[in-house]
Amino acid sequence: MEPIELKSQYRHALLPEPSSEELSRQDFVKSLKFHLASTISTGNKNAFDGRAARRFEKAEGRPPETMHDVRRAMQGDPYFNFWSALQRNSQEMMWKSVQMPVERQLGDLIERAAGDEGPGSLTLDPDVAVPAYHTAVDIHCMPGGYHTEFTENDVANGAVYDRAVYIYAMGRMGPFNSDIGDTAIALIKSRFPDLKPRRILDMGCAVGHSTLPYCDAWPEAEVHAIDVGAPVLRYAHGRARSLGYPVHFSQQNAESTRFPDGHFDLIVSHILVHETSARAIRAIMREARRLLAPGGVVLHGETPPYRDLPAYDAFMLDWDTRNNNEPFWGASHEIEPARIAAETGFDPDKAFEAYQPSAFEAAEQERTKVFQGGDFGGGGAWYFWGVQK
Repeated sequence: MEPIELKSQYRHALLPEPSSEELSRQDFVKSLKFHLASTISTGNKNAFDGRAARRFEKAEGRPPETMHDVRRAMQGDPYFNFWSALQRNSQEMMWKSVQMPVERQLGDLIERAAGDEGPGSLTLDPDVAVPAYHTAVDIHCMPGGYHTEFTENDVANGAVYDRAVYIYAMGRMGPFNSDIGDTAIALIKSRFPDLKPRRILDMGCAVGHSTLPYCDAWPEAEVHAIDVGAPVLRYAHGRARSLGYPVHFSQQNAESTRFPDGHFDLIVSHILVHETSARAIRAIMREARRLLAPGGVVLHGETPPYRDLPAYDAFMLDWDTRNNNEPFWGASHEIEPARIAAETGFDPDKAFEAYQPSAFEAAEQERTKVFQGGDFGGGGAWYFWGVQK
């Protein structure tokens, strides 16, 4: 029997092959998420304008002004609760839909990931302690997070994450799920045209979606990637090797690594910040300062900060903090780059923040000659902040 076509996600050697029933289930979840985002979600604004805001103003003697006001106004609103329950359920359904083919093929996936042929390296350290901000909660409702091992030499949660990201983003991260990395590179080359990194570090790499583009962008550079989760690193190494990328993966905590001082010219992360605590991100920034060579750059990719959004939009973006097992989401969206740079030993005058148009959206626009709008990644753009040493 021929393998089932996985739409436009690139089929590399580690990607699980679904049965027709499993693929139908995944397509249903993807369609449900699109329907919730494009149709059902819009009713929340109607509920706010037509009912909740008026109720708030009557009770408080003023209209809702901040995202916290909007939350108080919408708390208990039946339409918002209806949408919110569906949104949470779709997230749980997504994970279940990708777990099924992974569980069925796990032995084969482990064997494929363990091969010796190909470039790059993998260094695991069982003494690395997974921080409490990961063990205390299944981040974004992913069962077991990035770190849980269900069997020897496990790669299950790496395989689950790879396919789930594609479904979650509804394909808008590109065939390799690499849009944040691709977009970050475009920003770096535009903002720091003279930067020619010899060594690059990706912190919190997971399965390496955004890591691999750095090998293409700077082919002479040595690319390293770290994470605390052994299952995602085994999968990342097997995936990168099957695609021909010489990345050096190692199990390390970004708060304190084993690399020498001044070892890197470029340090990046892609949606790492919202999965670390306020204390941890400051430790990570201090470690980045130690690891950067003079003139080096640290860059973090995220979704927009609340201060850049209208109160209602900030409230909706903050949904994940309370409903999607993202306890650090809210605080991460209130970071001020210059302030955190000063707190961690950098020159605050060299801190920066910027929006960069999605590389995937730009490529689609060029390919189709049609404007590609959308909400994912902040309306077709990613938000980045960082500092130069």
